[in-house]
Amino acid sequence: MRNKMSYQLLIEVTKPLHCAIGRLGKFDFPPGHYAYTGSAKRNLEARIARHLRPDKALHWHIDYLLASPGVRVVDVVRSRRSECNLNRAVRGRIVCVGFGASDCRAGCVAHLKYLN
Repeated sequence: MRNKMSYQLLIEVTKPLHCAIGRLGKFDFPPGHYAYTGSAKRNLEARIARHLRPDKALHWHIDYLLASPGVRVVDVVRSRRSECNLNRAVRGRIVCVGFGASDCRAGCVAHLKYLN
């Protein structure tokens, strides 16, 4: 996994979900598939493993979504592309403005996209 700098979690939400996402507030997530794009400057695999663990402190926006009932990661894609370039390549709808993008300097509206 050398030179990998970003990743996408492909997520399934199995039923309608009304979920609090940290300080962002409460949002409705329709059932379907989502792509969450993230990165790690160091220890990319450790970051991904943390996301996949069921028990963890809720720190990042994605932690709140993944801790909800009926939500699971179905695949992980690693990439050499930058986080924002990878995020922009995904076609999808924004259902939670600001999700995963609070430190984004490239102007991304969110790093979570609803695919269907």
